[in-house]
Amino acid sequence: MLKILGRASSINVRKVLWLCDELDIPFEREEWGEGFQSPKEEAFKALNPNALIPVIQDDDFILWESNTIIRYLANAYGGEWLYPQNPRQRARVDQWIDWQATELNTAWRYAFMSLVRHSPAHQDPTLLAAACKGWEYTMGILNQQLEKTGAYVSGDNFSLADIPVGLSVNRWYETPLEHAEFPAVRAYYERLTARKGYAAWGRNGTP
Repeated sequence: MLKILGRASSINVRKVLWLCDELDIPFEREEWGEGFQSPKEEAFKALNPNALIPVIQDDDFILWESNTIIRYLANAYGGEWLYPQNPRQRARVDQWIDWQATELNTAWRYAFMSLVRHSPAHQDPTLLAAACKGWEYTMGILNQQLEKTGAYVSGDNFSLADIPVGLSVNRWYETPLEHAEFPAVRAYYERLTARKGYAAWGRNGTP
């Protein structure tokens, strides 16, 4: 059986958990990360030298990096409807997965650490204001894309890209800051709530 190592409150672990629900993949999960077993333990670092969650063990196959994991699971467990084989369709899905990992994650990191984690190292008001502005800018890009598709981030149908992007949208709305009006993003956020996997894992890892 697939084993997932990581705490359910982690946004990166929740990508994997949500996908497992979408594909009906049975799994066992071990608690690793803040508040649980430390990924800095040598036993964990033998699986992932970066000491980061999640890690999966699929029989004797070990894999880390959350976006790589969800691509692997979609390929290995009948997820073609989420991650199409057609090169152009797949490239569009990959584009938005990678955008979430680079542009969107980078945009929200300082504001999230300041306003949610209350990190002492992230309390500079000038940097916080700049971070909030940058986060709003990237959410505006997402809003434009959703206005074009009228549905999901890579097109008419729910795809693998909607898992990381959808979790980041949850983070946007759950962070206590002034939120610009993005009607297409709001409609998308509500559209995702109809999915079983999102109901279980989308809102900060709680049903």
